[in-house]
Amino acid sequence: MKRTPATFATWMHDQLTTRGYNVAGQRSGGRGAFAAKAGISTATMSRIMNGTGTVDINTLQRVADTLDVRLSVVLVEAGVLDPTELGAAQRPQGHMTADEAADELGITDPTARQVFRGVVDSLKPGNDAG
Repeated sequence: MKRTPATFATWMHDQLTTRGYNVAGQRSGGRGAFAAKAGISTATMSRIMNGTGTVDINTLQRVADTLDVRLSVVLVEAGVLDPTELGAAQRPQGHMTADEAADELGITDPTARQVFRGVVDSLKPGNDAG
């Protein structure tokens, strides 16, 4: 699938929705709240969510940090990198987040991602339920 600003907008919408941001409309508040948390302008956030224009690497890094996903995931979703260009890249040693696992597994539905995140969180060491 070719990634475009429009597909990145859809991905961002799903990411923000699963994290509880209300992005149903321009005046819903979620876009501005995420922009403030990420340290990016509301105009830039509007361009991202409307699928218009390109986004610079510094903004994509802030998006990745705020979403707590690897920059490489955001770069692929934004169409900056082709997934095949990452082919031989090694995953850093350490833990993968539930969202990274969902991305790796291709779980894109917001409800399914939320359920997946809940299951993963319940299985983490030290969790009474796990």
